[in-house]
Amino acid sequence: SLKKKLKKKTKGDSAWLRPSRKRKRRIKSKGDRFHANIYFFAGPSGTAVEEAQELPLCSCRMETPKSREILILADRKCMATESIDGQLTRCQSAVLKHEMMRPSNSVQLLVLCEDHRNGMVKHQCCPGCGFFCRAGTFMECQPDVSISHRFHRACASVLKGQSFCPHCGEEASKAKEVTIAKADTTSTVPPTNAHGPATPGGPEGRADTTTGSSLPVHSVHGLDTSAIPGSSRTATLQTGYGTTATPTVFPGPPRESLEGILVALDTEKPKKLRFHPKQLYLSAKQAELKRVLLMLVDGIDPNFKMESQNKRTPLHAAAEGGHKDICHMLVQAGANLDMCDENQRTPLMEACENNHMETVLYLLRAGASATHKDVEGFTCLHLAAKSGHYKIVEHLLSTGLININCQDDGGWTPMIWATEYKHVDQVKLLLSKGADISIRDKEENICLHWAAFSGSVEIAELLLNARCDLQAVNIHGDSPLHIAARENRFELNHLDIALGQESVPIPCVNSVDSEPYPDDYKYIPENCVTSPMNIDRNITHLQYCVCKEDCSASICMCGQLSLRCWYDKNGRLLPEFCREEPPLVFECNHACSCWRTCKNRVVQNGLRTRLQLFRTSKKGWGVRALQDIPQGTFVCEYVGEIISEAEAEMRQNDAYLFSLDDKPQDLYCIDARFYGNISRFLNHMCEPNLFACRVFTTHQDLRFPHIAFFASENIKSGEELGFNYGDHFWEVKSKLFSCECGSSKCKYSSSAMASLQADSTPEDQQQPSSSPDTSSSTSPSSPS
Repeated sequence: SLKKKLKKKTKGDSAWLRPSRKRKRRIKSKGDRFHANIYFFAGPSGTAVEEAQELPLCSCRMETPKSREILILADRKCMATESIDGQLTRCQSAVLKHEMMRPSNSVQLLVLCEDHRNGMVKHQCCPGCGFFCRAGTFMECQPDVSISHRFHRACASVLKGQSFCPHCGEEASKAKEVTIAKADTTSTVPPTNAHGPATPGGPEGRADTTTGSSLPVHSVHGLDTSAIPGSSRTATLQTGYGTTATPTVFPGPPRESLEGILVALDTEKPKKLRFHPKQLYLSAKQAELKRVLLMLVDGIDPNFKMESQNKRTPLHAAAEGGHKDICHMLVQAGANLDMCDENQRTPLMEACENNHMETVLYLLRAGASATHKDVEGFTCLHLAAKSGHYKIVEHLLSTGLININCQDDGGWTPMIWATEYKHVDQVKLLLSKGADISIRDKEENICLHWAAFSGSVEIAELLLNARCDLQAVNIHGDSPLHIAARENRFELNHLDIALGQESVPIPCVNSVDSEPYPDDYKYIPENCVTSPMNIDRNITHLQYCVCKEDCSASICMCGQLSLRCWYDKNGRLLPEFCREEPPLVFECNHACSCWRTCKNRVVQNGLRTRLQLFRTSKKGWGVRALQDIPQGTFVCEYVGEIISEAEAEMRQNDAYLFSLDDKPQDLYCIDARFYGNISRFLNHMCEPNLFACRVFTTHQDLRFPHIAFFASENIKSGEELGFNYGDHFWEVKSKLFSCECGSSKCKYSSSAMASLQADSTPEDQQQPSSSPDTSSSTSPSSPS
């Protein structure tokens, strides 16, 4: 798998732009030796011989670095297109090497399978159109007896009216038209005879065959070939399906399939073969069970490492392709289950990453290690979780062999990988199995940082519901909300409707309808004005204390202004505080001599209680607690736009007005319609659990108090919060809608209002109000 990449810094960027990933090491392969000015030929001994040549016009033998975008586009499938007399056919074979090739700079880069890579090196791809010329009719230029350059007649290079071979620049007149049948895609060099002498130094993986007598009877690497019934030689495998007394250990392929192959081999009576070890890797990759068996009988080492494939073994290739039968044959022949390639990957890791469940089950039963880590610290569980293979993740967890919270070299857990790649089902599974969502990576990011980075709303909600810390910051000081904002994940605004302006986030959830988070207002953490209010903020007009302690003594001037200091050491109102007619509370201010941490400073410290905005079934939006709230605790302040009574009379929507005085001749009020905080969504309750109190903090202008809500009782986590809007509010609004608080003592429900109306006389009834319909509004407010 590709390693997570470190984001490159450019001018104007800084380390806190987003959570970073490590860069994948580029593994230098033998293919890097191909350059535009060198041809490679096979020498007499079969080793590569470099011969400097003139700079060719084509780039058939040149490789370029890997490209993640190309790989994703290709989906690990070969991108080659065969052209046969105008008919185009696309190859769908899997690719082993991810370096790209192309016949010329005018053709797009291609990811190719081994077959087409070999064809490219042999100049069988036309530089003009980029299609392969391996069958049908095409032009062939042969500047040397051992080299052929193929191209289409219409794709020849033209210079000053003369045509040239687009590969080497020879005159096209020297090229000849060639027709090759569809089944024959080799060069003009005669094909290798399967039972004759092989061309020395042929392409990697080609069988080296010699003549000889019948197949010898012997046992190789645990593969017992003692007898086949009805023949001079038999081969019985130690698989539990033969007649040998050797006990079976691991389940393998069906008995009929193995016996059928052995009988077929006996019927063919092949001559003695001598294979190149590389052929075992290719045959295992291509699921050629018959050839794999033949080569194992012939003594090929099942643990042979393919140098050009990162030192992978045939078992790696078979596991990657999900060929369980091949895996079984190789294991029975002595293949090492935990043999590692250059990246320290095991065959089990290949099967897990490529979602081959049966192969995973077989390898685990055979004894493969599930806890092994590769060079990046990945385990099988990391790979399966990252790739989104639910069944494999589920099985690995069920074995109890792997730590669900194991971390790789970047500190990333399977949960973090599943989160970043938006695998919702895996996240749910890992959560149900007890995955720790608070584990931090090397940069102190938690799962929620990666959910914000990837923009997964559903996963973010799952993590929040699991009490993931929305305030967690990484080493750059970024919270998940910072990451979401920086990545333009606007769909994640519901993670905190305050957009980071409060000391605790306020998430938003809606499990009732499709209504998104409310965005028809501006969230502000403190009151604002849109016209001059002339609030007296003169510091010399403040009364202040000279306390040196925590303002708990009776001599505290601020406490005396409030009749006494009403807060206990936990910042809660004392039990004897009058909730029905609460007195004015004067907190210590910036003119006081006391410490900023004195106990008479509560409301000015802002929101500290964890709240949630949620969609109700009948009342629109509402607010509920995400923690237990003891009685007397400050919950939130009613925040909005301070306006005059005259301005309030002119405004059409009066659903969010809160009077700053309880006198009939109110001069000012707060309107949270256009500017407000979480309190604008508090609903009415006939039996409220909040009550309002007027508090002064930074100034003592009695016309403009802060409206602070405190808990009137002990509130449990998950309970909705609300306060009593007052009789004056319902005198007007009861004509438009009824109360939906659900209380048994509700005075303004539809049934209660109907009963009241039946008992009322016309003189007792109020005049209809011209106020607008606010049935869709979320928290109409009024004087308390």
